[in-house]
Amino acid sequence: MHITITSQSNPKIKELVHFQKSNSKRRKENVVIIEGNKEIRFALEAGFKFKEVYICHSLFTDTLLEKQLTEAHSPIKIYSISKEIYQKLAYREGVNGILGIAASTSLSWDDIILPPIPLILVLSAIEKPGNIGAMLRTADAAGVDLVIICDPHCDIYNPNVIRSSVGCVFFNQIITTHKEEVVKWLKENKISIFAASLQAQEFYHETDFSKGGAIVMGSEAEGLEESWYKDTDIHIKIPMLGRNDSLNVASAASILIYEAKRQIGFNKTGN
Repeated sequence: MHITITSQSNPKIKELVHFQKSNSKRRKENVVIIEGNKEIRFALEAGFKFKEVYICHSLFTDTLLEKQLTEAHSPIKIYSISKEIYQKLAYREGVNGILGIAASTSLSWDDIILPPIPLILVLSAIEKPGNIGAMLRTADAAGVDLVIICDPHCDIYNPNVIRSSVGCVFFNQIITTHKEEVVKWLKENKISIFAASLQAQEFYHETDFSKGGAIVMGSEAEGLEESWYKDTDIHIKIPMLGRNDSLNVASAASILIYEAKRQIGFNKTGN
């Protein structure tokens, strides 16, 4: 059943606008705002529970997705809205005339499932949501087993993270925590720690990743905090042969992830 909303002053619309503008409000209510048919489909496939979905039928044409939402096991309220209301709600353009509110989820260490030879990506104090999203997209593409977001500067469900990950944020195993916990957990589980650093002596392509491990990437501006170096097994770097002395953190992560995955084996997934 669809409920039609015609007024921009409707309380539901006001609440949704508030969610879009306030990360703290969204976190307090434990919800995530998801825009776009691909992103919503990915969230559904990943088991996210939608509470409400808003559809502008003059823009939205994915009848199969609408059928999936209508027939979902948990009842989802579906609101039909005008193009004017949708444009007021949408965080970005070109998202197919649909957005939804779903319950956010989080994992604990006890929830983590790893294969015998795991590949883990640790993101330490990354500031830009676009970079986080891009690295989550790479992690999904390369079959990274776990992403640990350490001391984050932005919400993992920031709209720009969702957009730049193209919804892959919903499929990754993700833990958000602090550095001390990360180091303790990795060492307890005997997982090697590889720190990406411009000051490293060892090139990434000469490093042995075949037994798996955790690749640690630092912030865009400062790189890795100095405290990481004493807790890290191997420091690695990417050769810089041009005028620039560094790569964008998402680009660097892609290079390191795929080299590690090449050595581990692209067919080695799961337990």
